[in-house]
Amino acid sequence: MNDDQLDLCRRLAGQLRVDSIRCSTSAGSGHPTSSLSAADLMAVLLAGHLRYDWDQPDLPVNDHLIFSKGHASPLLYSMYRAVGVVDEDELINTYRRLGARLAGHPTPVLPWVDVATGSLGQGLPDAVGIALAGRYLDRLPYHVWVLCGDSETAEGSIWEALDKASYYKLGNLTAIVDINRLGQRGPTELEWDVERYAARAEAFGARPIVVDGHDLGAIDAALSQARSATDVPTVILAKTIKAKGVPELEDKNGWHGKALPPEMAERAIAALGGPTSVRVTTPAPPPGRAVPAITPDPGAAVVLPSYELGEMVATRVAFGAAIAALAARTEIVVLDGEVGNSTHAEEFAKVCPERYFEMFIAEQQLVASAVGVAVRGYIPFASTFAVFFSRAYDFIRMAGISQANIRLVGSHAGVEIGEDGPSQMALEDLAALRDVYGSIVLYPADATCTARLTLTMADTDGIVYLRTTRGAYPVIYPDGETFPVGGSKLHHAGPEDQVALVGAGVTLHECLAAADELAGLGIKVRVIDAYSIKPIDRAALVEACKVTGSRLVVVEDHYPEGGLGSAVLEALANASVPALRIAHLAVRGLPTSGKPAELLDAAGISSRHIVAAARGLAGQ
Repeated sequence: MNDDQLDLCRRLAGQLRVDSIRCSTSAGSGHPTSSLSAADLMAVLLAGHLRYDWDQPDLPVNDHLIFSKGHASPLLYSMYRAVGVVDEDELINTYRRLGARLAGHPTPVLPWVDVATGSLGQGLPDAVGIALAGRYLDRLPYHVWVLCGDSETAEGSIWEALDKASYYKLGNLTAIVDINRLGQRGPTELEWDVERYAARAEAFGARPIVVDGHDLGAIDAALSQARSATDVPTVILAKTIKAKGVPELEDKNGWHGKALPPEMAERAIAALGGPTSVRVTTPAPPPGRAVPAITPDPGAAVVLPSYELGEMVATRVAFGAAIAALAARTEIVVLDGEVGNSTHAEEFAKVCPERYFEMFIAEQQLVASAVGVAVRGYIPFASTFAVFFSRAYDFIRMAGISQANIRLVGSHAGVEIGEDGPSQMALEDLAALRDVYGSIVLYPADATCTARLTLTMADTDGIVYLRTTRGAYPVIYPDGETFPVGGSKLHHAGPEDQVALVGAGVTLHECLAAADELAGLGIKVRVIDAYSIKPIDRAALVEACKVTGSRLVVVEDHYPEGGLGSAVLEALANASVPALRIAHLAVRGLPTSGKPAELLDAAGISSRHIVAAARGLAGQ
């Protein structure tokens, strides 16, 4: 930058500080001191290095800017005012107000925000997914910039991100770490020891650049150097002062997350030169090819696998065959957590290695990469053992806030997995995924259903979770059967049914076996395959209650809290049906190792327990 450009950055940085104070003081809350420390960094980035067309936020060649330290939203929104997409009234008078789009932490309700941030340690991992798409899928020259806080470097997810960024040679990714020394309650772990930060970044395969975060020329040089990288991610380690520009608060503890009182704000704004209306035009995206290398093809013919009735097939195997068939659709991307030979995601890799990404045993980064890839319009399927998604639950929760469009596939669920024991048994996953905003939860019982639902997932927006089983079970549905989201399948139904058995996945087969035994005892039952757990088929449950006098046996290979039983009870809570008489069979103790059949029986969810529960409800 020349002297005039650096002077513009100086004036812009002052405005960003003033506006950060103004909007947070007006709201009576916010994080102005965390915004002030990074104002110089963002002023130089905005004026000289962020290539972005603000009138076309969806332009494929635009750079991406993610505030991993989402609490510095006053700074981000002040940047938006400086480029003219947010006006002064909206910034000052709506920030943090009910119903306003300038929330306390950024969300994609704003078209310039890629992902929701605020849960620290997630912005950089999400950015890895965007950079992956840029290098390997879009093959476009956009750069991904991430503003990180020094406190969040205590999160392991930051280092997972740098590790995978290095592994995939993401030179199009730069993390800018605002090292202002003070966290929420006092000094950060490393304070201003920038050399230790640099050693850590280098150890994870990144290129560290140490700068004075208030030296505009040094910042400019560092950002230029970062963009020039080809195969190595860059980490700019900027030593800054919290509350920079407000002398009475600079580097003083106790002001994190506190708006300046009006009198103090007035003094600070005056010291900074008062409100201004500096407008900047960011550099334009580079000329040349402006479309991704991959063109989505949602209409491509997909030939799903077919199965013979009675054939023994594990649903995880059926998923692998179905996702391989979906490789015909160029927008489908698959990621796995080093268990692709068990989840069967590797079947996709065999036919389409260029759209398959191995995340190794790093489930937080697995989900974050899926979120980032989805930002670029692809449809990612992320798979691992169902139990291991628990490690990444906060990433899934934040994906819900981002309203991300991702698919999760969890195999080896429940006590059904057998000898591996309780550490490998997902018995909480249905509850966890049902609780995520906007999620859909599916649990197929056979291969035909699994294959069809895998295709349905590709065309269903939101966070869609598919639970698959380890063991092989008989195919019970013919080729061509349909399985809409929110539906169910009915077996053995009749107008004189005394009890309804509700199962999903492995327990459906136990319900069907129990139904046969009950028929021999003269007890008429219907079986509901609740393959769609969220949303659940309320109409089918209400009808079952009306026919059976609300006698239901709900059976699930899951702990009793939050799973299928909870979904059934919630669906019937306000229904006009006879008083409920429900037997809820679930895993209520801590399982051990054993054979699958032994474990199902020991947990009280095998066919003999279902028969006993149904007989009790039928008065036998």
